[in-house]
Formats: sequence, C-alpha cells, structure tokens
Amino acid sequence: MKRTIYQYLPLAAVIAATGILIFSPSCANTTTPPSGGPKDTIPPVLVKHYPLSGDTMVTRHKTQISLTFDEFVVVKDVQSLFLSPPLEKAPKYRIRNKSVIVYFESDLDSNKTYTLDVTNAIADNNEGNMYPGYALVFSTGKNIDSMMITGIVQDCNTLMPVKGATVMLYKDHSDSAIFKKRPDAAIKTDDWGFFCLRNIQDTVYRMYAIKDENNNNIYEPDNELVAFVDTLVRPVAKVNDTLPELKKYLMTDTAACLARHTEYELNLFKEVPSKQMIVNSERIGERTAYITFMAPYARIDSIWITDLPQEKLITQFNLEQDSLEIWVNDPNVLPDTLLLNVDYLKTDTLGQLVPTVDQIKLTKPRQIGLAKSSKKDIKKEDTTTVFTIDAKPENIEQYGFVIEFSYPLVESAFDSLEFRYINPKQQEATDTYTVTQDSLNLRKYVVRPSSKLLPGYEYFLKVPARKFKDINGFYNDSSEVKVSLPNDDKLSSLNLVLNNVRNKYIIDLLNEKRDQVIRSFIVEQDTALLFPYIKAGKYSIRITEDLNRNGLVDTGNLLEGKQPEKVKFYKLEDGNTLIDIPEMMELEQEIDIEALFK
Repeated sequence: MKRTIYQYLPLAAVIAATGILIFSPSCANTTTPPSGGPKDTIPPVLVKHYPLSGDTMVTRHKTQISLTFDEFVVVKDVQSLFLSPPLEKAPKYRIRNKSVIVYFESDLDSNKTYTLDVTNAIADNNEGNMYPGYALVFSTGKNIDSMMITGIVQDCNTLMPVKGATVMLYKDHSDSAIFKKRPDAAIKTDDWGFFCLRNIQDTVYRMYAIKDENNNNIYEPDNELVAFVDTLVRPVAKVNDTLPELKKYLMTDTAACLARHTEYELNLFKEVPSKQMIVNSERIGERTAYITFMAPYARIDSIWITDLPQEKLITQFNLEQDSLEIWVNDPNVLPDTLLLNVDYLKTDTLGQLVPTVDQIKLTKPRQIGLAKSSKKDIKKEDTTTVFTIDAKPENIEQYGFVIEFSYPLVESAFDSLEFRYINPKQQEATDTYTVTQDSLNLRKYVVRPSSKLLPGYEYFLKVPARKFKDINGFYNDSSEVKVSLPNDDKLSSLNLVLNNVRNKYIIDLLNEKRDQVIRSFIVEQDTALLFPYIKAGKYSIRITEDLNRNGLVDTGNLLEGKQPEKVKFYKLEDGNTLIDIPEMMELEQEIDIEALFK
C-alpha cells in the first residue's frame, strides 16, 4: 500500500500546483504587473568587525580589517576608506560575501593608535543606500590615545562648508612639514564641512586643512586649496562615544548635524603662486592676443613685437595684473606669426626675481587665414565694429548703461548718442547723459543719464551708425537698447544702514545659494545702501574687510602666516544669515560694521 501511495505522490503534486495556478485570483488580473514589494530604503547594518574597536597589540604586518554587514554591499568611494595616520599608499579593499576586507600595502608603525573611518564609503548592493559610517579604532601598541579635536572647514569667500577636505595635525611645527611629510593625524570632512579628529595624542600640533586633489596627504600649492590655524593647538576634550560629535549621522539629518560642537574654524583659500613667469599665451585674432603670468602683479619693463613700431601696440592689464591683453593698432594685414618680446622680472632657479626677456611666437589662428568663399561666410565682425550694450533694471541705477567694444577705438563720437525716455503716461522726452571710460577696461564705457531714474519709466539708449571706428578700420552699425524700470507692487527693497565703518569694505547682496552677486558696493564711511526691485526670496549680505584698500578680496599666504581677508555674513537676531524678504516690503537693516568684525 505504501509503495502505491509513493508512486502517485509526484502526480498529486503536479495536480495540486495546477489547481493553484487555475484558481489563484492573481491569474485573472491581466493588467497589473507583478510587484516587487516596497523599495528598500534602509542602509546596511554593520554586524561584525575585526579587530574589535579598542583592540591593542594589533599586528603591524599584513594587517587586515574585516567589516561584515547584514546584506551585500559595495564600496562606492574608495577614497573614503580613510586611515589616520595615513600611510604612503591609501588602503585597498576586496569584497568577500557580505564583508569588506580592508588591507594595507605597507606595515603599520609600532606603538601607534590608528583610526579607520569608512564614512561615505559603503552602500548596499541593490538600492545604493549609504552606510552612515563607522570609525574603527585600534592600536599596534599597548595603549589607545584618547583625545579629540572638532571643527569645520569652509570656503573663505562664501563661508559655505567644504565636503571632502582633509584636516591634518602635525607634531612637527616647522613650516615645511605640510609640504614634505604626511600628517600625524588626519580626517576627511563630511557634507557639512564638519570633522572630528579622534583618538589622538595629548600633545601640541599645527593644524591645517587642504583640498587634497591627488589624495597623497601632502600639500601641493600649485593646484590645491589650504587653510591653517594661526596658533598651535592642543586637544582638550576626551573621546566619549556618547558625544554627538563622535556619532555618525545621515547627512540629511540637518538638526543633528548642525547640533555638533565645533572648536576650530578653517577657511580654505588658494594661495598666490610664489614663482613669476609667463605660463600661457595665445593669438586669438588678427590683431588680438594675450599672455598670462603665474603670479599676480607682474612687473613689465617693456613689450614690443619684432619689426613693428612699439607705438602700434595697445596693452591692458587686468585688476590682478596677471593677465595682459594685447592689440596691434594697424589695419594692414599682419604676418602669420608675430614675435612678441616681453622684458619683465622673472623668477630664476634660486627663487629670485631677475630681469628677463622672453620671446613668444604668436601664430595666427587657422580659421582667420581661411578665405571667405561666399557672402554667407562673412560675419558681422568681419566688416563692422562689434559692441554690446548691457543694462539691467535691477542695477542700472548703480552701473548705468555699459557699452563694451570688442576692439579698442581709434575714433569715437560719444556726443552722438541718443538718450530718451517714455513716462507711464506715454509722454516721450530726451535727456542729457555722462560718459566715463572704465578704469580697468579701455574698451568699456559707462553711460549714465543726468536725471534720476524713476519706476515705471522706459529708457532708451541709441548708438548711431558710423560714429565709432576700431583698430581694424571698421565702423559700427546702429543699435538701441531699452530698459523698463519695474513698477511692480510685488517687488520689495532693502535699505542697509552701515555704522562705524572704520575701513574699506566690499558689500555684496547674494542669492540664497551664495553663488550669485545681485548687487555690490564699496564703502569707506558710514552710509546707507539701497537695494531696489528685489523679488520675494531669501538673500545674504556678505561683508568683506578690504584692509589693503585695493578693491579685491585678497587671498592668504601660508608661509607668511597671512589669512585671507576677513569675510562676514550679517546675521539676524536668531543667528540666521538668510534674510527672508517677502513681497511688497520695504526693509531696513542696521549693521554695526565695527562690532561685526570685532
């Protein structure tokens, strides 16, 4: 009997399975695709690791660290597997089942506390949910160092946090250490620019931060940003894993991330190069070229083109004097190659500035030499003086109408400009104006009406034809621009009243992201600044202390111990740097400049 039952069991299983398929409700639904269930949003969980955090006497030779998770994971960013103190070569890894095995190509040092940080490095294999992070601390000696230092790294101009900067501590206090040695402790900043150097020795350090472009933990000034603390630092806080500064948070947890205490603030800047030389040159037109220098404030004694009278050259430096524009004021056809001679102070092999003459070949761009085969190949710039007129309603009162020519002028008739306006009643009238040449750009001119500009008015500036001639021998076409000043009741205005102005300051109104300057002023005394025609939104007020009064935001110098010029953002009473400007509002903010920079 048993034998007979066993013979029919496979057939019974098939019949049962077929019945389930036939009578299953899902089989009747031919429009709904099968569901894979809710999306996995849970990050992986670390369930085991070796060595244990706090282990001592860990082997120095062929050391391996195993991190085992509750699901399969991948390493998203190998640079975020960060060992402190760093070795000459970055950590390597391999995946074994649900484990990440981290290993090193060289031996660890003896009697030293190490921290392996895996923040922003690991995610689950399916949905890419990031593991918040972990810091595994171990020692190759008998003791674990127990001190810690916290802080934030930010951009010196925007004061926005910098992610992925490397903060470094050196027990060697010499100026050359950051250029030649790897640090005694280091860590990467998170999305909020926050860092915590944990389990470090109780001793005195120099502290730096760099944007380590090649991840070698050594500062390379030619292409990296740097920040430093003016004084020596010594940790005062002890490691306690219950502290919020030592916990790993999801970067989307804004409240928790901002609640962490910071002891130091480091402002990243790009150093001015110490060597002076010509680094680039190009002939960009028949009569136009430029040269750029490695360092600002290049000192040129003379400049000339071989076989061309020196008075035929027109040159212009930019504000930083590290880029020189060059024009040849000669309408005749020029050679395919111009030999430019520059007599200037150049840095020699000993680091000294010495008089040097560099000769540069400026070759005519290929497209200029190509003949125009038909009328359709001839562009406007081939026969006329090209210029632009820039005027924006939100800043025309400050900047005026800006006319910029592509080439320097040899003939001009600014008294021929036509300026008129139409009022809200559609009555038209003309007005007088003034013209000033820009002090930094000889091709740029600013036109300002003599009368006050009024809301709701339409203003017109016309440049008549054949009134201006450039170095190519071409005359201009006619052009007109119109600007309508807003008369929108929804627009707002901001009036800044600045008190106790004891120096020169650059005042900028920025958008919410701090990546766009809405309007800018330079002040040297107590004054009131009006920002009209503001759309509803959030704005920041940036104030830069211009100590050397050159109108620039000057950078720092590491070896000279010079920090970049101070930047402050005006804060409301609640500490917020964003000013929320609603519609139809006339706001006034009073700022004590001296107190802000005290």
